[in-house]
Amino acid sequence: MEGLASVKELMEELRQGHPVVLVDDEDRENEGDLIMAAEHVTPEWVNFMLKECRGLLCVALTEARAKALDLPLMVERNQDPQGTRFTVSVDARGTTTGISAFERA
Repeated sequence: MEGLASVKELMEELRQGHPVVLVDDEDRENEGDLIMAAEHVTPEWVNFMLKECRGLLCVALTEARAKALDLPLMVERNQDPQGTRFTVSVDARGTTTGISAFERA
């Protein structure tokens, strides 16, 4: 797929296990994020994201899910201009350092 796609097209790509670049407006951050459905993430994709995309590796959660997992917000008083709501960072149970692509997947 090339160029800008509709939400419907992006959702189909995600369902098929393909990553997509989701871009925001010029008046926001003016950037793109590589996203993919969590059930399709592999250690190879995590490695690609970490090596080539060079940003934070994040998992999107609903507020209810974050509360169920007892994940508090990273900061109590969010001063980010975009209001980005990060929780404290976590490692999965049963991992060693949590830094390898395999453990992050």
